[in-house]
Amino acid sequence: MPRTTTPPEPIEERIQDIDLSSEMQGSFLEYAYSVIYSRALPDARDGLKPVQRRILFQMAEMGLRPDRGHVKSARVVGDVMGKLHPHGDSAIYDALVRLAQPFALRLPLVDGHGNFGSLDDGPAASRYTEARLAPSSLALTESLDEDVVDFVPNYDGQFQQPSVLPAAFPNLLVNGASGIAVGMATNMAPHNLIEVVAAAIHLLEHPEATTEELMEFVPGPDFPSGGIVMGLDGVRDAYANGRGAFKVRGKVSIEPLGPRRTGIVVTELPYMVGPERVIEKIRDAVQAKKLQGISDVNDLTDRNHGMRIQIGIKTGFDPNAVLEQLYRLTPIEDSFSINNVALVDGQPRTLGLKELLSVYVRHRLEVVTRRSQYRLARREERLHLVEGLLIAILDIDEVIQVIRSSDDSEQARTRLQSVFDLSERQAEYILELRLRRLTKFSRIELETERDALLAEIAALQELLGSEVLLRGQVATELDAAAEAYGTPRRTLLLNAAPPKARASKGPVDTQIADSPTTVVLSTTGRAVRVDLEPGQELSPATRRSKHDAILATLPTTTRTEIGAVTTAGRVLRFTAMDLPSVPPASVHLAAGVPLRDYIGLLDKSERILALLRFDDDTPIALGTRTGVVKRVVPSSLTIKPELEIIGMKPGDAVVGAGTATDDAELVFVTSDAQLLHFPASGVRPQGAPAGGMAGIKLGAKAEVIAFSVLAQDDDALVVTVSGAAGMIAGTDAGRAKSSRFAEFPGKGRATGGVRAHAFLKGEDRLTLAWVGVEPALAVGPDGSARELPEAGAKRDGSGQPIDGVIGSIGAALGG
Repeated sequence: MPRTTTPPEPIEERIQDIDLSSEMQGSFLEYAYSVIYSRALPDARDGLKPVQRRILFQMAEMGLRPDRGHVKSARVVGDVMGKLHPHGDSAIYDALVRLAQPFALRLPLVDGHGNFGSLDDGPAASRYTEARLAPSSLALTESLDEDVVDFVPNYDGQFQQPSVLPAAFPNLLVNGASGIAVGMATNMAPHNLIEVVAAAIHLLEHPEATTEELMEFVPGPDFPSGGIVMGLDGVRDAYANGRGAFKVRGKVSIEPLGPRRTGIVVTELPYMVGPERVIEKIRDAVQAKKLQGISDVNDLTDRNHGMRIQIGIKTGFDPNAVLEQLYRLTPIEDSFSINNVALVDGQPRTLGLKELLSVYVRHRLEVVTRRSQYRLARREERLHLVEGLLIAILDIDEVIQVIRSSDDSEQARTRLQSVFDLSERQAEYILELRLRRLTKFSRIELETERDALLAEIAALQELLGSEVLLRGQVATELDAAAEAYGTPRRTLLLNAAPPKARASKGPVDTQIADSPTTVVLSTTGRAVRVDLEPGQELSPATRRSKHDAILATLPTTTRTEIGAVTTAGRVLRFTAMDLPSVPPASVHLAAGVPLRDYIGLLDKSERILALLRFDDDTPIALGTRTGVVKRVVPSSLTIKPELEIIGMKPGDAVVGAGTATDDAELVFVTSDAQLLHFPASGVRPQGAPAGGMAGIKLGAKAEVIAFSVLAQDDDALVVTVSGAAGMIAGTDAGRAKSSRFAEFPGKGRATGGVRAHAFLKGEDRLTLAWVGVEPALAVGPDGSARELPEAGAKRDGSGQPIDGVIGSIGAALGG
C-alpha cells in the first residue's frame, strides 16, 4: 500500500513596517542612557562608576580585606562578572587595574600585587596579578550591613548590590574621574584628602560658606605625580562653575652632570604623562630641528630614587633658554582641563567645588542618620529581650513550673505572656534559653548590659534629635578618615601663570629676559618676586596681612642663580624665575609660595634662614646652636646644586645668618637669656669646609636660639619671649619684652654675654628671640599678625603677657 504524506502547513509571514528614523532614535536614546548612567559618569556621592562600585563591593563580600592575602585578579573579575556586572571581563579588569595604580589615583582603593602597569606600559593579564582591598576602601564600604544605603537587584535579580557606597571620605574630589559618555564627558582632577576633608567640615559648620572660603582649604588640585600648577585662574573657574583649564609643569632642576657639563633633571611630570612620551617628543623635536642645544636624554628612573630624566645640554647653550623650549615643545608642560560632570539624583550635572562638597555632605548626613536609626532599632530590640530575661530570672522557679505544666510550646508561650506580662518575642526567647544562663552571674551581666543599652539608646536618640550633633558626628568621622589615610600635598601651586609662548614652526632662540627683581622671604618661609622698575621701591602691605614679617630681601635678576642658607648648613641653588610675582605697590607675602617646596628641601626639620648671591664679595656670617660663629665670602663658594657652607658637629644646626661687613655687630641670644654682641671684624672669613670658631660661651644645658647681624648705625630692638621648658609647643603664649639694643653692652668673642630677660615663676627659658631693625613684626604659627609690647623695657626686666602664640618675628618690609 503506498504511504501518503501530509504536506506541511504554510508558514504565515509576519512583516511589520517600522519607521527607520523612529527606530534609530529610540535605540540611540537607550544606548545613550545606558552609557551615561551605567558606564561613563561617576555618582557625585561616592565618586564611583557602577563597575568600580561593583568591584569594591564584591571584593568586600569575598572578604579580601587588607589584613588577608591577595587573590588572583581573574577570580575577582569572574565573581564581579558572574554576579553583578553584565559586561566583558576586559572592562572589569581595566577598572580594577586603575583602582590599584598609584599614579592614576591620589588614594588607591585596591592593593595590587604584580605588574599593574605604568604610564608607558599596560598591566599583565589578570591571571598573573593579584589583588585585595586597600585600607582606604574599608572607609568606602563600611557599615553596608547597617541599612545605610539602598540595595537594588543585579542584572538577573538573583543578588542584591548597593546603589551607592557609604563613602566615609569625599572620593570623587580625592581621586577624580574621567569618562566619555554620549554627548558629554567628565574629567575631574584629584585633590588632597586632608584639604578636602577640612573644606567639607567647614561646610558642615558653615552651610552658607562661599566658594572663595572653601578655596582657603582646597587651594587647588593635588596630582599623584606631583608637578607644579602654573596659575590658579583656571582652577578658580573650575571651582566656581565646574569648568576650567590650567597649565601643569613637571618639577625640573638645572644640575651639573660632570666637569664643565650641565643638564636638566626632571623628577616629576604632569598628571598621566610618562617618561617615554617625553623622551619621544624631545627626540622628534631635535630631529625636526625645532629644539637645539640638547646632547643626550637618559631615563634613570628606578624604584629606589623615583623618576629621573636627565637631559644633557651642549656647551655654549643656556640651560634656562633650552628649558623654556622644552616647556613649549614637550609634555614637560601640559594642560589640564577640568569638566566636573557627575550624576546627582540620577541626572548628569556640571558641579563647582561647593556643589560637589554639598552633595557629599548631604549623602554622609543621610548615611549617619540611617545608621543611627538602624543601631537604635537593634538596641531597642535587644533591650526588650534583656528586660524579659530579667523578669524571668527574678521568678525562675515559677517560670519553670509554667513551662513544665504546659502541654506544648505554644501553650507555654501563651501562659508565660499571661502570667508574667511578657510580649510574644520575650516569651519565645525565654523558651529558647539555655539553663546555664539562669545563674546569679548571668543576672549581673544582664543588668550591666541593660544599663549599657539604655545609655547607648539615649545617646542615639540625642544624636538623631539634634542637627548640630549629627553634623558634629559626620565631621568627627571625616577627621578620622583624614587622619588615617591623608598624606602631605605633592603638587606645588603657583599663582603666576607661565608666559604665553609665541607660535613658531621653526627653531627659535628664546632668551629669558634677565630683568632686575627682588626676592622677598617671610619668616614663615613664603617667597615672592617683586619686579621693580628703575626708581621704584618696595611698599609694604597693611599690617594685618598674613606672613608679613620679613626674614630676608635680596636684590637680584630673574635668571641669576641665588642661594638659600638652611639650618643644616647647606646652600641650595635656585633662580627667582618661577616665583610668584607681586606688584611693588602692595607686597602681600600670603600670595607667595613656600620656598622649601619650591627648591625641594628633603628634611622636614630643615628651615631656610637667609638668601645670598654667589657673585657677592661681602662676607656672610653664621651662628650655630652650640655657639659657633663663622664668616664666609659667597663669591668664593663653588657653585653646585647644593653645598655645605659650614662644617658642623653632629646635633648642631645653624640658627641665623646675615651679611656681615667688618664694622657690623654679631649678636647671640641663648635659651638661658644671655645676649652677647661683638664686632664682626674679630671673625676672619674662612672657606666652606671650615667649622668656624667659638662665638659665645654657653651655660649648662643652654643653647643659642637666635643669631643676628646688625649694621653699626642700626637703631635696633631686642625682642625676647619667655616660657617653660616642659610646656608643649604652641599651647602657652608666654611673656614678651622689647628692649633697645643700645642698653646691652658689648663684650668680647667667646664670652658669656649679659642678662637679656628676667624669668618669673614658672618660666625657665627663652622660647624665642629676635634682634633687628625696628619696627619688629610678630606672626603666629599660621602667619597671622601678633602684637608685641612697646619698646623701652629694661634689658634685664621681665616680659608682659601677649595676645597669642608667636611663631616667628621679623622686620617690616623696607625696614
